[in-house]
Amino acid sequence: MTAFSLLLPVYARDDPQQLRRAFESSVQEQTRRPDEVVLVQDGPVPDALAVAIAALVEASPVPVRHLVLPVNVGLAEALTAGLDACAHDVVARMDADDVALPGRFEAQLAVIEQGYDLVGAGLLEFVDDEQVTVGRRTPPIGEEVIQRYARFHDPFNHPTVVYRRSAVRRAGGYQAGALMEDYWLFARMLQAGARVANLPEPLVKYRVGAGAYARRGGLRQLRAELHLQRQLHHLGFTTLAQYLRNVLVRGGYRLLPESVRRTFYRRVLHRDFRDGAAGGVA
Repeated sequence: MTAFSLLLPVYARDDPQQLRRAFESSVQEQTRRPDEVVLVQDGPVPDALAVAIAALVEASPVPVRHLVLPVNVGLAEALTAGLDACAHDVVARMDADDVALPGRFEAQLAVIEQGYDLVGAGLLEFVDDEQVTVGRRTPPIGEEVIQRYARFHDPFNHPTVVYRRSAVRRAGGYQAGALMEDYWLFARMLQAGARVANLPEPLVKYRVGAGAYARRGGLRQLRAELHLQRQLHHLGFTTLAQYLRNVLVRGGYRLLPESVRRTFYRRVLHRDFRDGAAGGVA
């Protein structure tokens, strides 16, 4: 049985009740519990959140390392600090506002133990009530399909991933990616030869808060998108034709009205792969 760490970043705007649910679902309710939790507090937090964190640390059935960063440094640096603090090479990501299904780690660790470096999964979307599903994301399956799809879109649902820290470090670790740190890391891991897999079944319930699609648009996101595409092309991850296509399609998406962006995201940028649609995204 491979020991693994759960990496859970928290910052000032996280909701105490949502954090409790995320923690309980990914620790107490798991059929295969993490061997430790590394809870990274990215800067000062309000009193209510601090109280919730302290209570979770005290009541946890597994050891918790509460790593407090004195100032808010952003997600990439917080995750890097958390990875450095993990006792184990295998690390599972968890966001502070999502819900892990009970069999998540048992299913993903079984794949990791076959020699894979990065394993993602499907997810279910909800707004306020986790029992009411408003969407589903089924990722591309199979290493070849993942490689092709990654040239156009992030092939992993980032809140679901389990990876080997050694593979993350070989790829250069987390880097500030202008709001797209996860995609940038996963692309570099693929380029570095990491063995990757996705499980089609949903293993995480992902909270889609108010304004989720609004935040995917605007000039700030457009600049971030163009920066990422330049990085991917400079890395040699995308061809010139793929780069130009991504600038046109993904860049144009950032300027669409929110209502149109929502439909475009679901139907084009993040297609559902339950029906074998993965073959058409190269």
